[in-house]
Amino acid sequence: MADRNITYLTNVNLITCVLQSNSAESVLEIAKHAGVQGATITYAQGTGIRERMGLTGMAIDKHKEVVRMIVSEEQTEHVFESLYLAGELDKPGNGIMFVTALEKIATYIPKNVLKKLSKA
Repeated sequence: MADRNITYLTNVNLITCVLQSNSAESVLEIAKHAGVQGATITYAQGTGIRERMGLTGMAIDKHKEVVRMIVSEEQTEHVFESLYLAGELDKPGNGIMFVTALEKIATYIPKNVLKKLSKA
Protein backbone atom coordinates (compact mmCIF):
# COMPACT_ATOMS: atom_id res chain seq x y z
CA MET A 1 0.00 0.00 0.00
CA ALA A 2 2.89 2.39 0.67
CA ASP A 3 3.83 2.58 -3.02
CA ARG A 4 0.32 3.62 -4.08
CA ASN A 5 -0.72 7.27 -4.19
CA ILE A 6 -3.86 9.10 -5.11
CA THR A 7 -3.36 11.89 -7.61
CA TYR A 8 -6.08 14.49 -7.35
CA LEU A 9 -7.05 16.75 -10.23
CA THR A 10 -8.55 20.13 -9.50
CA ASN A 11 -9.85 23.01 -11.63
CA VAL A 12 -12.11 20.70 -13.60
CA ASN A 13 -15.76 20.81 -14.65
CA LEU A 14 -18.39 18.26 -15.56
CA ILE A 15 -20.32 19.02 -18.73
CA THR A 16 -23.67 17.23 -18.92
CA CYS A 17 -25.72 17.12 -22.13
CA VAL A 18 -29.26 15.74 -22.10
CA LEU A 19 -30.11 15.04 -25.71
CA GLN A 20 -32.80 13.48 -27.85
CA SER A 21 -32.24 9.82 -28.75
CA ASN A 22 -29.62 9.11 -31.40
CA SER A 23 -27.84 12.45 -30.89
CA ALA A 24 -25.00 11.35 -28.60
CA GLU A 25 -22.69 9.93 -31.26
CA SER A 26 -22.44 13.16 -33.24
CA VAL A 27 -21.90 15.14 -30.04
CA LEU A 28 -19.15 12.73 -28.94
CA GLU A 29 -17.38 13.09 -32.28
CA ILE A 30 -17.26 16.86 -31.86
CA ALA A 31 -16.15 16.45 -28.24
CA LYS A 32 -13.16 14.36 -29.36
CA HIS A 33 -12.17 17.04 -31.89
CA ALA A 34 -12.48 19.66 -29.12
CA GLY A 35 -9.95 17.74 -26.99
CA VAL A 36 -12.18 15.76 -24.63
CA GLN A 37 -10.47 12.52 -23.56
CA GLY A 38 -13.56 10.48 -22.76
CA ALA A 39 -17.24 10.57 -21.94
CA THR A 40 -19.99 8.48 -20.41
CA ILE A 41 -23.34 7.94 -22.11
CA THR A 42 -26.40 6.86 -20.16
CA TYR A 43 -29.96 6.47 -21.29
CA ALA A 44 -32.89 8.14 -19.59
CA GLN A 45 -36.55 8.88 -19.95
CA GLY A 46 -37.69 12.46 -19.68
CA THR A 47 -40.93 14.15 -18.86
CA GLY A 48 -42.20 17.69 -19.02
CA ILE A 49 -45.22 19.89 -18.62
CA ARG A 50 -46.43 19.10 -22.12
CA GLU A 51 -46.04 16.09 -24.35
CA ARG A 52 -46.09 18.37 -27.38
CA MET A 53 -44.16 21.53 -27.94
CA GLY A 54 -44.67 24.69 -29.94
CA LEU A 55 -47.27 25.86 -32.39
CA THR A 56 -46.51 23.04 -34.78
CA GLY A 57 -47.39 20.44 -32.14
CA MET A 58 -44.03 18.76 -32.72
CA ALA A 59 -43.75 15.57 -30.66
CA ILE A 60 -40.84 15.43 -28.20
CA ASP A 61 -39.39 11.94 -27.72
CA LYS A 62 -39.35 10.93 -24.07
CA HIS A 63 -36.20 8.81 -24.55
CA LYS A 64 -32.98 10.73 -23.89
CA GLU A 65 -29.25 10.20 -24.08
CA VAL A 66 -27.21 11.79 -21.32
CA VAL A 67 -23.56 12.50 -22.14
CA ARG A 68 -21.18 13.46 -19.33
CA MET A 69 -17.57 14.50 -19.70
CA ILE A 70 -14.93 15.97 -17.42
CA VAL A 71 -12.89 18.83 -18.82
CA SER A 72 -10.35 21.29 -17.48
CA GLU A 73 -11.46 24.82 -16.68
CA GLU A 74 -9.43 26.00 -19.68
CA GLN A 75 -11.33 23.68 -22.05
CA THR A 76 -14.80 24.30 -20.66
CA GLU A 77 -15.95 27.27 -22.72
CA HIS A 78 -14.68 25.90 -26.05
CA VAL A 79 -16.10 22.41 -25.45
CA PHE A 80 -19.42 23.78 -24.18
CA GLU A 81 -19.93 25.96 -27.25
CA SER A 82 -18.88 23.17 -29.62
CA LEU A 83 -21.27 20.68 -28.04
CA TYR A 84 -24.13 23.18 -27.98
CA LEU A 85 -23.84 23.61 -31.74
CA ALA A 86 -23.24 19.90 -32.43
CA GLY A 87 -26.33 18.91 -30.44
CA GLU A 88 -28.34 21.64 -32.16
CA LEU A 89 -29.48 22.83 -28.76
CA ASP A 90 -30.45 26.14 -30.34
CA LYS A 91 -33.52 24.35 -31.76
CA PRO A 92 -36.65 23.71 -29.67
CA GLY A 93 -36.88 20.36 -27.92
CA ASN A 94 -33.37 19.12 -28.72
CA GLY A 95 -32.09 19.10 -25.15
CA ILE A 96 -30.27 20.95 -22.43
CA MET A 97 -26.66 21.22 -21.32
CA PHE A 98 -25.03 22.45 -18.13
CA VAL A 99 -21.65 22.72 -16.39
CA THR A 100 -20.94 21.64 -12.81
CA ALA A 101 -17.72 22.63 -11.04
CA LEU A 102 -15.97 19.65 -9.46
CA GLU A 103 -13.97 20.08 -6.28
CA LYS A 104 -11.55 17.26 -7.05
CA ILE A 105 -11.37 14.04 -9.02
CA ALA A 106 -9.02 11.08 -8.93
CA THR A 107 -8.12 8.57 -11.61
CA TYR A 108 -5.05 6.84 -12.98
CA ILE A 109 -2.60 9.21 -14.62
CA PRO A 110 0.52 7.76 -16.30
CA LYS A 111 3.80 8.75 -14.63
CA ASN A 112 5.15 10.41 -17.79
CA VAL A 113 2.11 12.71 -17.86
CA LEU A 114 2.59 13.58 -14.18
CA LYS A 115 6.25 14.45 -14.86
CA LYS A 116 5.24 16.79 -17.68
CA LEU A 117 2.65 18.45 -15.46
CA SER A 118 5.10 18.95 -12.60
CA LYS A 119 7.59 20.65 -14.97
CA ALA A 120 4.96 23.05 -16.28
